[in-house]
Amino acid sequence: MTNESSGIENDERGPFGRPGFIAAALIVVLIAVLGIVVGVTNVLRDDSAPESASTASVAVPATASPSTSSAAADESTGGSEGSTSTSVCGLSGEVTEQARLAKAPDVDYWDYQGTVAYPVSEQYGPGATADSGYRYCFQRSPEGAVFATANAVVQGSDESTVKAWLDYFVTGPARDQVLSAGAGSSTGSGTRVEIAGFRVLAYDGDSARIDVAVRGSASGKTINLSMVYPLVWEDGDWKLNVTDASAPIDVTTIPDLAGYITWGA
Repeated sequence: MTNESSGIENDERGPFGRPGFIAAALIVVLIAVLGIVVGVTNVLRDDSAPESASTASVAVPATASPSTSSAAADESTGGSEGSTSTSVCGLSGEVTEQARLAKAPDVDYWDYQGTVAYPVSEQYGPGATADSGYRYCFQRSPEGAVFATANAVVQGSDESTVKAWLDYFVTGPARDQVLSAGAGSSTGSGTRVEIAGFRVLAYDGDSARIDVAVRGSASGKTINLSMVYPLVWEDGDWKLNVTDASAPIDVTTIPDLAGYITWGA
């Protein structure tokens, strides 16, 4: 691979081509997604919309297990009058037709997993936390899909919860291959990652394609990544629909955030 100041060619898909891949060198952006540590370096080595509602304060999402949340969801009322929520934890406000977002959804607060911030909303999710520690349950809406994707960027960074989270979040024909590949290491010291923006590429209520712009920095260098997640609504929540185990999500470098809706802590 040719050494570039950005650390990687713009058309390079990065380490997601090899599940469990770990990369490290001068410029390192470590992003834990699907339990795979993504390194964007100069040397690689193998190893979418209802209107947002602002809330002055919100309680921390209740802790629940997927099984108990599903039971609660059966008795919850959805966003449309007379409809029943299909959400695993009963979140209302479902949008099942094609939709896009023209602005960033409201965030009640940004919390942290390690040094990476993730958005929390009583309306959009995460609506519950499993006994094993991972967060889940996001609204069936473009906003909910965006929140689910932003949370996915950091969910794999905790080695104590990543296995259970992967088992919950990954679906699709390549699910078993991805799970058998295992997780990579957590992010290393001296690196910082932040969510910087997003685009809703597609949304129809049953599936969504969310592009999250992530900015990483290390050793005084910064790099921008585009990370496109193919989501599907399954069992009352957004899941990652993996059809190709060699590339669970589409990752590439981008020069700037042009075309993205700015969003972040």
